[in-house]
Amino acid sequence: MFDKRKNSFALLATAVWLFGLVTLAQPQDVYRDKTLTFIVGYSPGGTYDQYTRLIARHIGKYLPGNPTRIVENMPGAGGIIVANHLYNRVKPDGLTIAAWASPLILQHVMGNDAIKIDGRKVGWIGIPGPYDTACHFNQASGIRSMDDWVNSKRPVKISSIGPGTSLSDVPKLLKAALNLPLEMVEGYKGGAEARLAVESGEVDGLCASWQATKVSWRSQMKAGKIRVVLQATLKSHPDLKTIPLAINYAKTDQARTLLRVADNVHAYQFPYSVSPGTPPENFGSSAARALPQTTKNTIPNFIRGDVTPASEAAPEPPAGAWRPRRCRRRAGAA
Repeated sequence: MFDKRKNSFALLATAVWLFGLVTLAQPQDVYRDKTLTFIVGYSPGGTYDQYTRLIARHIGKYLPGNPTRIVENMPGAGGIIVANHLYNRVKPDGLTIAAWASPLILQHVMGNDAIKIDGRKVGWIGIPGPYDTACHFNQASGIRSMDDWVNSKRPVKISSIGPGTSLSDVPKLLKAALNLPLEMVEGYKGGAEARLAVESGEVDGLCASWQATKVSWRSQMKAGKIRVVLQATLKSHPDLKTIPLAINYAKTDQARTLLRVADNVHAYQFPYSVSPGTPPENFGSSAARALPQTTKNTIPNFIRGDVTPASEAAPEPPAGAWRPRRCRRRAGAA
């Protein structure tokens, strides 16, 4: 694996470790009688939403005091709305955890004035798992292989959320690096809508997390309605050994650099964070320790299909447990 990608993970892991250092002084029931709110910056049913609902359902057993957990959605502007809301409006008490695409930080550094955050001041909790981008096409597109895509007489339409998300940035980098015929269709509020656009034929394809699509599109891929034709990672995923890597089509050093950026920047796409100024000794360190315990015991089973996606089925929770708010959406100002 490319060294910079390893270094990026090491930096994130170190930040999470430092955030969780101050633990000894915490009361055992720091979360008792409190509500822990997860806010997802995208619409219900997408990858981030499914991961978050699954985590919210199970994380209580790893938190002192087993707080009530709720999940809300604040979609819009490719995650910028929720990032700005967390940074500028959320009280720094550790009781609100936001989910938004980390490459928005790069967008801010590159001059996107709509993003009102400083990534150095955000309290990073951790990530649910890896993100390996693969490009999928529906049957109607006529794209059954990478050769079909390269030789397409028309630009194929790719559904996307917006800049700063892998669904948008990675295809753009693929186009720049490999001169692929593609047209971005942006503005979907989440991965679920982007997938539905592919299924309905509104667009031809989607470049998204294999860890997510192997679950969401399991039956469609088995039936041949959806095909994976390209991996945007630098190393082949064990499930996709017969699918070509984009890096193998690069003809110049510049193209290879762009594809490394696509892999490195978006490899850890889904971090969870708390607002600036959240004291680690209060709540942050508990969440930082509970998240890896929860994901270790839930996400792998979800990816294998052993766990029902939390956005599709949720039993009535007992008092004090997770209370799903599947369709609630809050408006938030930038």
